[in-house]
Amino acid sequence: IVAEEVSYQNAGMPVTIIGDVKGIELKMKTGTVRLGTVTVTAGSFEASGSEGTILKPLDIVTTAGTQADVVRAIQTLPGTQQQGTQTGLFVRGGDASEAAVIIDGMVAQNAFLSTAPGVAARSRFGPFQFKGVSFSSGGYSARYGQALSSVLELNSNDQPDKSTINMGLHMAGVYASASKLMNKSSIEASANYTNLTPFYGIAKTNFDFYDVPKGGGGSAKYTYKPNENGIFKVLVNYQQFQNGTRLPNPADASQTLDFGLKNSNVYSVVSYRQTWKSKWGLYAAGMYSYNQDDIKFNTTPLVNKDDRSQVRLEGKYFGGTKVSVLMGTEIQHFTYDRTIFTFNTGFEETQIAGYTEVEWSPLYWLAIKPGVRYEHSMLINNNAVAPRMAAALRAGQHGQFSLASGIFYQLPDPQYYIANHKPGFQQSVHYIANYQYMHNDRTLRLEAYRKDYHQLVRERINGMFDPNNFRFPADTILVDNSGYGYAQGAELFWRDKKTVKNGDYWISYSYIDTRRLYKNYIASVQPDFIATHNLNIVTKYFIPKWATQVNATYNYSSGRPYYNPAAADFMSDRTPAFHNLSITINYLRSFGKWFSVIYAGVDNVTNQKNIFGYRYANGVQTPVVPPIYRSVFVGVNFSLTAFDIDEL
Repeated sequence: IVAEEVSYQNAGMPVTIIGDVKGIELKMKTGTVRLGTVTVTAGSFEASGSEGTILKPLDIVTTAGTQADVVRAIQTLPGTQQQGTQTGLFVRGGDASEAAVIIDGMVAQNAFLSTAPGVAARSRFGPFQFKGVSFSSGGYSARYGQALSSVLELNSNDQPDKSTINMGLHMAGVYASASKLMNKSSIEASANYTNLTPFYGIAKTNFDFYDVPKGGGGSAKYTYKPNENGIFKVLVNYQQFQNGTRLPNPADASQTLDFGLKNSNVYSVVSYRQTWKSKWGLYAAGMYSYNQDDIKFNTTPLVNKDDRSQVRLEGKYFGGTKVSVLMGTEIQHFTYDRTIFTFNTGFEETQIAGYTEVEWSPLYWLAIKPGVRYEHSMLINNNAVAPRMAAALRAGQHGQFSLASGIFYQLPDPQYYIANHKPGFQQSVHYIANYQYMHNDRTLRLEAYRKDYHQLVRERINGMFDPNNFRFPADTILVDNSGYGYAQGAELFWRDKKTVKNGDYWISYSYIDTRRLYKNYIASVQPDFIATHNLNIVTKYFIPKWATQVNATYNYSSGRPYYNPAAADFMSDRTPAFHNLSITINYLRSFGKWFSVIYAGVDNVTNQKNIFGYRYANGVQTPVVPPIYRSVFVGVNFSLTAFDIDEL
């Protein structure tokens, strides 16, 4: 029998149950609180099934307007930017390249579907593949590097609770999955096919898709538990897609360019985790991924290939409730290859890293987390040492303050190395202060931050700025690390699951002040992918009598800068504000042995004509718009396992 209380050390004793058990006395000593209780929250949001987390995994699925995309759900949290025409996570002033996606501790090099320029793509992985999601908008762990701004960490499921079959049918395709639970092991498999012909058949698109997006894929997973505290996992994910889009010609707004794309992608991870006697832990993992884009730009053939392999080995010592020590190393090797007609260019890189991190709780109301990371790049033959520090201080029974700071390094965009340039490491320095209060199903979170950029990649151009985000840097220009910038701001998150019976809502607001001089910018300005103000309101309401849940999400962003060649100042013009209201309705029903969820959703209910910038050619101004303004989506999921109410 074991007794636990947050302000005391655990107390326990063996008990043999024979008849009535009486007279047991456990004495609990005042002690430090485990770091799981006083935990550093500065810059970090976690979605898992454990108590005390701000989001649960199924919040990702049930948030209106996300289409069950992990990244779109994360974009309702503070620090992120709404994007309608660009792919990826844009966090606290950083562009998409500054955010890394991690799966079971391994880098996902191509975490998003390949797409045409100006068409935002969803992430490749489904939310039901993961037991936990941790989003760090800054000050992240020394376990990871090569991300100036952010890390999105996805942890795959362990063994399923039971064997089951799931199927789904919606306007864009079908999917099926099954799991088989055995004595110490399990096997899971899934397959899907997507074809947007029905979806685009009833929707008015802003782009001409001469080859409607279509494709499919599958995944397989094997797990084995040799003992209670160990698990071995193998995950393989494969996808293949194609589409064809007629894009506006940047040089002549009256003309279009055909962009045909065929993509194939493989991602695989093997991992083993083991703990011994609650004192020692081991984690070992290996990863391999491959991606190929076959592109035809009008009559120009272009083939992009890249692959990445990675191994990670780390050990952890758990010194009771007061201290734990993590030490690890990783090696990554990746290549990029580009062929235009018969001209071929590319590069390869090997990165070696080592890291250590200590979690120490000298007092029950205090947690300290120092760390340091070493990185070596063989491509540029350079080293980097990145210290990190975080701390948490309990403020009352339900609140705490957190601080985090650190130095982060990242190589510039691979396009520069493909063009035979050799810029060095870019650097950012984070400073974060946070207050969080959690009690009675309510959460308040306030955060302020400052991020300084140093050594950003910069093209020393003397000509006019080229706003084309998909251009290839010329190999004839000078490229160095003379760029710089900063981002600072304040953020608010409020969630309430108590006030309204069967209701749940959260509000997130972000303010950012940022400027940077990098890439081919000709002055230090607020980037064209950043809006100063961002607001998200997410609501969910369950109606027990009808077994129905109604969800609504409202997104707002203030106008963002865009390049007007006729303006007196660089990036001084602003787009109209962004507004988006989405609604979904989920209905729970059973058909014999099958349990189902029938759902319908409308994105951009008011059909707001959102604009993300303007293009200029021959004196003509053309707005940059998303592929579609308003969309309707209907589908049904079937399962042999009953859905919980929370799974609506």
